[in-house]
Amino acid sequence: MASSFCRNCSRLLKEFIAHLREFCREFEETIRDIFRDLAQCTCFRSTPERVFRRRRTELQSLLPLCDDETQLLNPDSLQTLNSLSTSENTELQMSAAMYYLHLSHHVKSPLSEAFMEPVMALLLSADLDVQKTVSLSLVNLLVKNYVCKELAVEMGMLVPLMEMFQSGDATAQCHSCACVAMLASSESGSEAIIMDGILPLLALAKSYDPKVQQNATWALLHLTQSDWSTRMLCQAGAIPVLVLLLQSSDSVVQFYSCSTLCNIAAVEEHHPQLLSMGGHFLLKSLLTLMSSSVNKNSTQACRCLQTLSKNVVIQEQLMELDCVFPLKALLKTSSPEPALTLLSVLSAHTPNHDVLVSEGLLDEINQLLCHHGSNSVIIRHSCKIISDLCSSGVGQQAVLESQCLSGLLRTLLPPTLSDETLLHVVSHVNQLMTRDPLKTSVSMTITSEQVSRLVKLSGQTQNPQLSYNSAGIISKLEMTEETVQLLRPHYMDMMRYLLVFMQNKDVQFQQLAIVTTFNLKKDGDFSALLADSELEVQLWRVHAQMEETRQLLQMIQPLSPRSVNPSLPQ
Repeated sequence: MASSFCRNCSRLLKEFIAHLREFCREFEETIRDIFRDLAQCTCFRSTPERVFRRRRTELQSLLPLCDDETQLLNPDSLQTLNSLSTSENTELQMSAAMYYLHLSHHVKSPLSEAFMEPVMALLLSADLDVQKTVSLSLVNLLVKNYVCKELAVEMGMLVPLMEMFQSGDATAQCHSCACVAMLASSESGSEAIIMDGILPLLALAKSYDPKVQQNATWALLHLTQSDWSTRMLCQAGAIPVLVLLLQSSDSVVQFYSCSTLCNIAAVEEHHPQLLSMGGHFLLKSLLTLMSSSVNKNSTQACRCLQTLSKNVVIQEQLMELDCVFPLKALLKTSSPEPALTLLSVLSAHTPNHDVLVSEGLLDEINQLLCHHGSNSVIIRHSCKIISDLCSSGVGQQAVLESQCLSGLLRTLLPPTLSDETLLHVVSHVNQLMTRDPLKTSVSMTITSEQVSRLVKLSGQTQNPQLSYNSAGIISKLEMTEETVQLLRPHYMDMMRYLLVFMQNKDVQFQQLAIVTTFNLKKDGDFSALLADSELEVQLWRVHAQMEETRQLLQMIQPLSPRSVNPSLPQ
């Protein structure tokens, strides 16, 4: 196409373009050095947003490569976290929250207060995802005890955490409840939660999300660590909620609810409120939970009933609900101790004896002693139950038929048994043998190994009460032909400990030595050994002392009963 310009105009335009290009080239060369120098200054290098993004990139590039604590907690990282956590950009806040989540998995020591400040800023974020991420990292750190709970409470972390209860997001509620549960174990945390957190926690305890329920009931459990907070919890209406949660399909929720109720039951003033739900609802729920296939739940239910059973009225209600049957079933499990402990409480109340005997409890105890003869808890409670039920003739007959006494004697043999448990056994057997039918039973069933053990225990001096009660059993044995055969190999050892008893300043030991000697003299072999022995010399010496004391007392005009006890009527 032909140009519309004349030749002269075309020439002038070409010259203009050439001069313009030359000018731009010279101008570019002139300002290039100036802009290069400006770019080196921090004032013009980049915007704050770009700074944040660069720092975020540096943090993100560090995470996959770094699990070293000194690198994770260096001052540069702290400066970056402070900048990102206070940014209004949620993407940058999330980067800081993710860094804390990584840190919570790799840190091996408590966080300093400086590193806690960005956590607080992130909890106050307007973005729920940021809050969920940083609260999860806080859960991890609290579980490891790498966060000072008192400091977290002082910084005000409970406020945003409890605000997350109202978020409607199950994950946020789960994380925040877990944090609150652990912060509630501190005194200041418990007080802060009591003021504003009980009702929201009770609401979350009824959540349809199992994890939220678990953490909410966990937090409620921590609020029963003091009488004051427990009282406030009850006043807020926690008991009906917790009782209903005993029937939850989630075993963890059942455990936390039962544990909380157990702590509440420890304070007797709460018993009327615990029992206010009609139809013995609480007791029935606990009895049902006691049969749970989850061992810790059945154990906790037994403990809760045991605490409640200190109240005689509650004991009577339990007996009306036929509690013995499920308790007997638990005695046959691998962990019979909680059920046996509750039965031990019930046996202390005399009106319960007939039912416990008629239900065959003593037969079950004999089986326990056969299979758990080295378990100190089972031995102690078995001793107590047998002694309690022997208060009546019917009970004594049941003890004889069940062969429980033989079971108790068998527990003397395991070498691992502590002196405390041994003392429990021998003191109860010694006391039981004051009843003639039981004394006869022991005399007929005792074995040579058990006699040897009793003689050895009688001769040890480290535990006087253990020695005294062991010797007391021997002193009550009937000197039948079979018993004499068991005792004869030990006559010399017995004379040694009897001599020690005679030299003891405690009159009880002297009296026991005299009674034992009198009983053993029924055997001519023992009488022959006693003749002219050091023990016989000591016996005559004590006899002379007692005769001298008797003669001195005769010199004193006998006092009238009224002068000894002025309260007697004239």
